[in-house]
Amino acid sequence: MTKNNPSIAFFGTPDFAVAILGEFKTAGIMPTLVVTAPDKPKGRHLVLTPPPVKVWAEANNIPVLQPEKLDADFLHTLQEKSWDLFIVAAYGKILKKEVLDVPTHGTLNVHPSLLPVFRGSSPIESAILTGVAETGVSIMLLDEQMDHGPVLAQVTYPLGQDVGATELETTLAHKGGALLASVIPGWIAGEIKAEAQDDSKATFTKKIKKEDGLLDLTADPIANYRKTLAYQGWPRTFFIHDSKRVIITDAELIDGKFHIKKILPEGKKEMSYEDFLRAGGKVELK
Repeated sequence: MTKNNPSIAFFGTPDFAVAILGEFKTAGIMPTLVVTAPDKPKGRHLVLTPPPVKVWAEANNIPVLQPEKLDADFLHTLQEKSWDLFIVAAYGKILKKEVLDVPTHGTLNVHPSLLPVFRGSSPIESAILTGVAETGVSIMLLDEQMDHGPVLAQVTYPLGQDVGATELETTLAHKGGALLASVIPGWIAGEIKAEAQDDSKATFTKKIKKEDGLLDLTADPIANYRKTLAYQGWPRTFFIHDSKRVIITDAELIDGKFHIKKILPEGKKEMSYEDFLRAGGKVELK
């Protein structure tokens, strides 16, 4: 390792992690190894598809590991090399203490919230659902507890009422990647001190389920609108009509009222909500 070329293993899987890697590359910091999820079958024909991080790594000539299990063999593989730092960003698996402790300077994580607020698996969606005025990204040193470790740095981001999860995730990924790239040299040099979180202020998020997208269209219009923004990537919001699921693909909040603009009825093509109503799809909105 040199001061400007640390030995880093990056653990990540989806597009969120790819955006962070892009910021690393811009800053001139490239991981030595990428660890990501195994390829999975996708689509109607179940084509075996690599995760986005693997695609990025191969395009940048970086070795890739895709362990099915984080077992003793995987740990031994990591221990065969000397590491300065591990980075975790939306990897999808929990790393045990013996893995976290492998690198000289520990394991850092990019978490898309202003910790200790919104610990857990759905910080982006939870920020939108609760209507907070601002959110942000935290860089923390991982320990064995969920999103509990001391924080190295944070950046805030104002959250407008019409910002959806897809846009917010992309924004926070780039901000988090840039922030992490800026603190890595100082962290490795011992110039940055991580500060413990105030556990008394911690809030926790839940794992989102498919059924969370079901809307009661007579319920609070602001809550329904926030759900369409928070769940726009997955599971998406929907209502039931004639025993079939109707996905809401576009909506807006006007004068405190929830207006559906476009929908995707089960087994049909996307259409305007007006056309749906004209075809007999009577649904009461509050």
